[in-house]
Parts: sequence; structure tokens; C-alpha cells
Amino acid sequence: MGMKMPMGYHKHCDKCYNVHCQVPAQTSVSCIVVKCHKNCGASLHMCKQEEHQLLCPNEIVPCLNVYYGCPLTMLRHRLAKHLEVCPASLVCCSQEWNRWPISETDLTFYRNVSENPVVNTEENLDVAMAHRDQEQLFQSIKMKNIFPELILEDSAVQNIAAGINSPADNACCSLDGGEYTENGSAKLDEELSQEERDTLAKCTDVTSIQNYSSWEKIFNKEKEGCKQTIKNLNKGEKGKEKESSKSQKELHQDGECPATARTMDGATGLAPWQDGVLERLGKEVNIAEYNMYLVHNGVMLINFGQLAACTPREKDFVYGSLEPIEVKSVRTFNVPTSYRAKRNHLKDPSRKAQTTHQSVDTSDLGITIENLPKCEEVSTTLLCSLEKELKGHSISESVSTDGLYTDIGTQTYIFSSAPFKQDASLADVVAGKPCRLYLYIEAESVTRRHNKTSSAFSYMCGHYFRRDEYCFHFKNVHSDIQASLNGWFQQRCPLAYLGCTFTQMRFHPTGQEAIVKFSKDGSTLVLQPKANSSLCAGGKTFSPQRNDAQNLDPLSSLPLEIIQHIAGYLDSFTLSQLSQVSHLLREVCATLLQERGMVSLKWEKKKHSSEGSSWICQKKVWKFSSQFSSVDRWSFSDTPSMSNHLGTCSFYQREDRTEPVALPSILLFPLGRYDLCSLQFC
Repeated sequence: MGMKMPMGYHKHCDKCYNVHCQVPAQTSVSCIVVKCHKNCGASLHMCKQEEHQLLCPNEIVPCLNVYYGCPLTMLRHRLAKHLEVCPASLVCCSQEWNRWPISETDLTFYRNVSENPVVNTEENLDVAMAHRDQEQLFQSIKMKNIFPELILEDSAVQNIAAGINSPADNACCSLDGGEYTENGSAKLDEELSQEERDTLAKCTDVTSIQNYSSWEKIFNKEKEGCKQTIKNLNKGEKGKEKESSKSQKELHQDGECPATARTMDGATGLAPWQDGVLERLGKEVNIAEYNMYLVHNGVMLINFGQLAACTPREKDFVYGSLEPIEVKSVRTFNVPTSYRAKRNHLKDPSRKAQTTHQSVDTSDLGITIENLPKCEEVSTTLLCSLEKELKGHSISESVSTDGLYTDIGTQTYIFSSAPFKQDASLADVVAGKPCRLYLYIEAESVTRRHNKTSSAFSYMCGHYFRRDEYCFHFKNVHSDIQASLNGWFQQRCPLAYLGCTFTQMRFHPTGQEAIVKFSKDGSTLVLQPKANSSLCAGGKTFSPQRNDAQNLDPLSSLPLEIIQHIAGYLDSFTLSQLSQVSHLLREVCATLLQERGMVSLKWEKKKHSSEGSSWICQKKVWKFSSQFSSVDRWSFSDTPSMSNHLGTCSFYQREDRTEPVALPSILLFPLGRYDLCSLQFC
């Protein structure tokens, strides 16, 4: 039976691609040729119009990123051009750099930077970016990974352990199903009456009663495990009894005495007197544990015949009828003629200093633990993280060289804020404390010191931009500013190593008066124009908290059309800041979201009743990126020379010498003369 054709299908039209088709239009064979009603220029049979809508370049279709939040619709031939400015086509900046902890020799400058409040302004780009990276580093370092011995145990586990080990327990489960009383005596046969059980159930004098469900789950698992263990033991005993009875019958049949025969009770044990113990050890344990077993139990293994004291004669190598071979010495190395032998003077071993091996710890200092100096949390944590990352192990980590020797090293730390919580990070430890700068202000783009894949000291930009904004962001922020920040784009005092914190910017965008600053809200570099104070309503200020007619900002008093026209010239970062001034300006900026903003999906984890979970899209989030106006060229700013600052720098101290200093004799060779002249200068 043939397949049924769909409605409107014509056998001729299916294979006809002739624009000037002359086949007469019949209901079952073909149909007329028409042109596309969207004026794309295509000619086709009428029955193919629905299929042509999937390919027509003039058909109105949604954006390719419609499922990612883009609400725009357009002609199909404009989709490729739209992707360049699509608000849902976002790019995450993956620029990475490294920043390392400071050493103890460079503390003067960083101490002054942290203590001087003027330095931590937005204009000190290197200091501000170092503080941003430091906050990210402190949040990524978990204390339980560095100091697991100083972490608090889980409160629920502590309460359960206290409840199990408490002497007030009336009974506890044992391996053989028995119970124990308060004094520890066995209570195998006697059980609690119904009245005693009701009394225990109604009793509220129980610690951590809120953790009853956790206890019940743990105890049920333990009870099932006890039952399974008892079943396994019973099966093993029955099997052993059958094997022993069978072996005794065989021995009786052979005429041997059962008392002298060796039983098979220890066929699965690891004791030195059990048969086949070395074969089982070779299969079950590694070579290190196997060697350790031979060291500790070698004598017993020899006594019980499990290990031979020496190589048996039948297993020894015998030469037999081998004929001796004449040995000839052939010298193929010639001593070079330039070689001169040197006499080595051996030291007298009797005069060698006597040395002893002795373990030491903090108790040898003669100071109690309470009086020992406390460690600084941040410096110690960064040092341990750096040691583990660069060298691959913790400080004084115990290392097993082989199965016989272990290098034991312990390093203890005493912190004033210890012990730490389970999920505590370094940022939680230093919260509420005055935190100085612990990282270098110089960043590295390329390093050979470690693997950047899983490094805590590697940082990524991580900002999202529209596809048409990303190229300008990378060029201006990372290539122009960040790559040449130290010494070129921003110039510091040459005496910064002594502690001077003076700095000045050397460049500004060509054709406009603007300065580069660091925005803490956006955590990125921004461009701020220098505005004239006369433009700000005669220098009057306003409070964004009061939104009445007497407290309007200067822009809100302008007509709406002018505000919209002004907003069209602003960059993305300025629009994001302008939207936070007032409700009116926020509504004006919202009209530019589809043209200048970007959209992303906010996902939420939803739990189902069947103990499963899934991620659902909660809402679409519209916002502006942190990209400022693109800068094509930079020009030198009209800043004074650094020598002007050195004239007043407090760290530039001259050492004036008024007393004459005798200089060494200088030999002069005058032109055209060959005599020497010695001069003495004072």
C-alpha cells in the first residue's frame, strides 16, 4: 500500500524548478507559478508558498537569541547584521593576570598606602585594582583547606557524639544485639517494659532534642548494619563448621589422626602462623605495607615456616659444566695530556664535630602555650597558600619516602580568632578589622611560577559586554591602561621604595578633558570628564533621598525631549549611573535598553516533591555594561615634572658634606705627552 500524500501536494511541483513552467494547472498534477508576495524575487508553484516562508529573506522573524532574552523581530536577511548589536549576544572578558603577596622587605610603602586615607582614592588606579583583587582573593581562600585542624566540628555531629557517649544513656546497641545498663553491665535478656518506654518517650530532659530526626536516621542505618553483620558472621561460622567436618572425615578415611592434622580455620587470616599469609598479603596490600609486615613479623614467619631463613639448596644457582672464560682488560679511555692529578687532603675524623639527632618543638623554648606569640591570620594564610601552590605541598608536610621511613614535620599555628567555622573564608576572618594591602600593586600577565588553571593568585576580568563593545573594552582597559599602568600611564615617585605615595597621571584622551578613575560600584576602570562647576546649577547640591519639586536635579528640570536627546550621546557606564539619580531619569534610560543595554537570564533552582530539582528561568535582567566612551588616541597631560615633587618630597633627604674629603690619586695622560702626573685633590 502506497504512502498517503499530504493535502496540496503535486507530483510535478515537487521536482519542478522552472520559472517558466508551461505544464497546465491540474488539481492532482500541478498548480500555477506565482511570485513571492514579500517581493523577494522568487517564483514558485503556489503549493510551495508555505515552505518558502522558511527561507524567504523578507520574512519577519524573531532574533536568533529569542530564547536568551532578545525581544526584537526583523527581516530574515538582517539577522546576521543584528547579531553584532544584539542585547542578548554577550561576551565575557577572559583577560587574566597574576598578583602575588608582598614580601617582608617591601612593607614600608604598603604600610603607608594603607594608613594614608588620601591614597585610597579612585585616582590611584594600581592601589584600587590591587584592593579589588585582594577582596576576590580573600573570598576564594577557604580556611578549612589551609588549616583543617583549626576548624570547628559540625554542631550536629558534636551533639550526636555527646548524646551517644553520655553516661545518661539507658541503653545502646551492640554488635551481638545485646544492651548495656548505666554502669556498663550487660543487659542481654531483660527488656524495658511498656511503662518505661512511655516514660522515656515523654521525657523532655534530653539534650539537642531538635536533632531527633538526624539521630533516628543514623541509628536506623547502624541497626541495619548490625543485623547484616550478624547474618554474615552466622553464615561464615556455618561454612567453617561444614569444611572442618568434611576435612576430619577425609583424614579418618586416610587413617590419619585428626589431632595431628592442621585445621583450615586460619585460611583467610593475616597472622604469621596461618598458611598462605604471604600470598594473600601480596594480593591485598601494596608493596610498602608488604615490606613493613616482613620487618615486624619476619622472625615469627621464619619460626612458623612461612618464610625461609636462607635460600634453599635446590633453588640456588649451580654453574654445572660451564667452562671458564679468559678475562681480558681493554683500556679504551686515554687520559688527556692537560690533566694534572691533585692530592686530596682527608680530614682527621677524630677532630670532626660531634652531632646528635634530636626532635625539637615549642616546649623547648620554656614558654607556656598561652604566652606564645599569636600569628597574623592574613600573612600566615597567604604564605601557606603560596607555599602549597608554588611547591605543591604544605609547609612541614609529612612525606612517606618508602614503606620503612617517613619524614615527619609539623607546623602549628596559634590565631586569636581560631577556631574557624566550617565554611569560613579569609574574608570572614578579617571582616570588621582594618585591613591593609597585602598584594603587590604590580600585576603580571605572563608567569612561569605556577599553573594558572587552578590558582588562587590568578584573577580574571569577568565583565560582560555587548559584542560591539568588547573590542573597545579590551583595547582601552587592558591594552592601553592596565598593561602600561606601572611607570608609564601612571607615574609614581622614584622614592616609592622608601615609602612615598605620590603619584600622577600622564595621559588623557585626545580632544577631551577627562581623567581615568576606578569605580568601586562597577569594579572597573571608567572615564570621568572634567565638568565646569558653573554648570551644576550655580554650585547648588541636591539630595537624591528627597524627590520633591524643590529638590530636583538640574537635568530633571529640563524638558523630556532634551533629556532623551542628551541621554542618546552617553556611554553605557554613564547611563547606568544616570539611571540611579531619579525615577524620571531611570525611565528615560529604560527607553535606551534595547538599543544600548544588554539582557541576561536569571536562573533559579526549584526543588520538586520527588526529591529532585531543576533550574528554571526566573526573569530577564536588563542592564547597561561598564564600558565607557571609546578612546582612539591618548595625549600627554599638562602635569608638572616629577623633579618638582622631588624638591618637596619628605623622603628625599640630602646629605650635605662641608668637610673636605681626600680622594685617591688619579693618573692623567695628557694628549701629546708621555710623562705621568699625579695630582692630589681636597
